[in-house]
Amino acid sequence: MQRRGPVPDRLEETRLIERVDDSRWRALCDWMPVDSPGKHILLFATTRSGSSFTGQLLNQHPEIFYVYEPLYHVQQAFTNSSSRLRRTLDRRALLGAYRDLLLNLYACDLHFIENYIRPEPQDHVTNSFFRRSSSHALCSPPVCLEGGEVTASDPPDESWCPKKCGALNLTLASMSCLSRGHVAIKTVRVPEVGDLRTLTEDPRLDLKIIHLVRDPRAILASRMMAFSDQFRAWKIWNATGRQPRYVDLSQITSTCKDMAASAETGLQRPAWLRGRYLLVRYEDLALNPRDKAGEIYRFAGLEMEDRVRTWIAKNTNSNASSPSEWNYRYSTTRDSRATAESWRLRLGYDIVRTVQNLCNDTLALLGYKQVHSAAQLRNLSHSLVEHRTFQPVT
Repeated sequence: MQRRGPVPDRLEETRLIERVDDSRWRALCDWMPVDSPGKHILLFATTRSGSSFTGQLLNQHPEIFYVYEPLYHVQQAFTNSSSRLRRTLDRRALLGAYRDLLLNLYACDLHFIENYIRPEPQDHVTNSFFRRSSSHALCSPPVCLEGGEVTASDPPDESWCPKKCGALNLTLASMSCLSRGHVAIKTVRVPEVGDLRTLTEDPRLDLKIIHLVRDPRAILASRMMAFSDQFRAWKIWNATGRQPRYVDLSQITSTCKDMAASAETGLQRPAWLRGRYLLVRYEDLALNPRDKAGEIYRFAGLEMEDRVRTWIAKNTNSNASSPSEWNYRYSTTRDSRATAESWRLRLGYDIVRTVQNLCNDTLALLGYKQVHSAAQLRNLSHSLVEHRTFQPVT
């Protein structure tokens, strides 16, 4: 029997709406297996905050099944649906779908993600799993018999794993997940930590949330480099020193608002986050990668293996002599000390002043100093990162 062709729009709409219905998510909790892996780690961040680099600290552990941005598939499924469906969906529904998928992945049920992957997998096999190469588990046995570890000499090429391993068998991936013992997931698509409360309160999960933050000025500089088309007006502003009339300030404003709201929630130490929340500044991790990685592992309740220490040594002191390394959008090889405040040499003072005005409260809350002149901005001998200690919520 041949597989069905594309689902008609109306039926597809109905199926998606059903998936995001909050009552169905509640029902899902009733059958989640209690023998899911011991540690469930969520790296919670925003775009261009250093989350790819930080996620690799978890990916190196041989007992961690790491998944990079699985919520991408949910977002894409909704984005590609009809305009009528998009109008039907609200924020609560989309977050319900995100939590739904996270819960299934923490239970090592990778078949559930087939609801969102396009084109739809056949016989639990897909060529469209987003950034599969970012996960050692998805590129090594038993998922890939030809797979092996990426060596330090390998270029940051997202195609190496599919080329070596072929299509991804989600049944084998589920088996690998169960055998690894712990699951770590990275996402930049959940707006606020409060949106995760239902997961933290589920007794069958041992969820640990690592909230990665970064100086909003650095986030903007990184987005301008990585997403040139989307930030064309910002780049014109940066090059000319004159603000175009059509610059969209809403994205960085929203980033700061969500980051501050999540940090405030975490630092207030609500009961549902006790023992489950750790705030990490990317700058602290970049300047002291081994110490901060050790703090992350202690918080997660895991031993930091030698393989993790080796990866840190190899990937935090790179001179980035190859231009392709720095041009690669998701590169995790870098001189971490040099990148911590390198944005100060790339952004003009007028842009920096605008971001400071938009994100004043966020900068103060997280310990980032403001500058008041172009000379101050360029003077790298004075760090803009205050010494702060953010203790795990206990």
